[in-house]
Amino acid sequence: MDQEYDVIVLGTGLKECILSGLLSVNGLKVLHMDRNDYYGGESSSLNLVQLWKRFRGSNTPPENLGASKEYNVDMIPKFMMANGTLVRVLIHANVTKYLNFKAVDGSFVYQKGKIYKVPATDVEALTSTLMGLFEKRRARKFFIYVQDYEEADPKSHEGLDLTKVTAREVISKYGLDDSTVEFIGHAVALHRDDSYLDKPAIDTIKRMKLYAESLARFKGGSPYIYPLYGLGELPQAFARLSAVYGGTYMLNKPECKVEFDESGKAYGVTSEGETAKAKNVVCDPSYLPDKVKKVGRVARAVCIMSHPIPDTNNSHSVQIILPQNQLGRKSDMYVFCCSYAHNVAPKDKYIAIVSTEAEIDNPQVELKPGIDLLGTVDETFFEIYDRFEPVNNPLDDNCFVSASYDATTHFESTVADVVAMYSKITGKELDLTVDLSAASAAAEQS
Repeated sequence: MDQEYDVIVLGTGLKECILSGLLSVNGLKVLHMDRNDYYGGESSSLNLVQLWKRFRGSNTPPENLGASKEYNVDMIPKFMMANGTLVRVLIHANVTKYLNFKAVDGSFVYQKGKIYKVPATDVEALTSTLMGLFEKRRARKFFIYVQDYEEADPKSHEGLDLTKVTAREVISKYGLDDSTVEFIGHAVALHRDDSYLDKPAIDTIKRMKLYAESLARFKGGSPYIYPLYGLGELPQAFARLSAVYGGTYMLNKPECKVEFDESGKAYGVTSEGETAKAKNVVCDPSYLPDKVKKVGRVARAVCIMSHPIPDTNNSHSVQIILPQNQLGRKSDMYVFCCSYAHNVAPKDKYIAIVSTEAEIDNPQVELKPGIDLLGTVDETFFEIYDRFEPVNNPLDDNCFVSASYDATTHFESTVADVVAMYSKITGKELDLTVDLSAASAAAEQS
């Protein structure tokens, strides 16, 4: 371990593993350490015994729930947009060969006490039960504008400079109802609150295009894909990638103390009396608690069920977004559901996870609107965890700290953090112009 590296990465959470892999591919010498004896950190997948131990403090779950090893329950449950940044990163790094994906069956939104399939194209707008006849036509026109919009083709802009006009101004041009704006903003563009309405519209239009293009990829009921056996496969796939490019991995390393010189710059990490030197240190917030601030908390319920979520067309995998205004809250609530179809539970068992940015101290009460959509639940585990963001300047101390995982059930915000960190460390933009069909093959095999 007493060697010099370009980067030492602490923690094997998904963000850290992606960075470790990308930096290794970029030719940097990487040492990757974790105080735990397993991959994944906060974003690990647990079997039933591990789940029971974490939430119930015992090693003996009831037998009627099936074999422990058949469970792969993600602690940070997130789907991937089929054409999204994470899939591009996977292809760029050639990690798709280690993974098999399967399309997610459904994408739904909660409105007025019911759940509806999210319409994302002009054709779906006309058949959606979310809107009345005239609103369908207005929504269809807006979706056509979005689908036809090309940044490089001024003819498609209809006289609007989307880098200057706000999303609110573009939407008002089409006369859409508030309820339509709500599902477009929160369930298609995947904004987490309504602040996007007063920001340049280009971001929202790009997000809508990404959703529609991802939806078209697999001709399924949603724009999302998800790896067989859960997200726990991802950190390991990037760990393999890093190893192929000469990265060194060490699990179960106690303490992992970051060492600083007199000027406050990190120069290495000490564990078990040995110090490895490095130009930069990358880690999750738990390794450098004095360089982060608490920015919020996430409340989460993990539910084991014996049936699909009602009113989702018997979908084996589904996302439901409950927009903030429907619940009288400041932030959206998310429902993630997967099942034996993605090999995350035994046959006929489903895992549903309800999450939101915590606004009170009682997850049982706070998550009730999402849990009420699930029907009969066999077991429920509640937790609430703090969310941290870095406050340091990496130029001053050579420390690149990732932000904690948010409550969303998709990966777009998570990967934006990784790509930004990659650029800061390497001084290069990550080139994500890739052949997206490389992930289709993996999805179609399953």
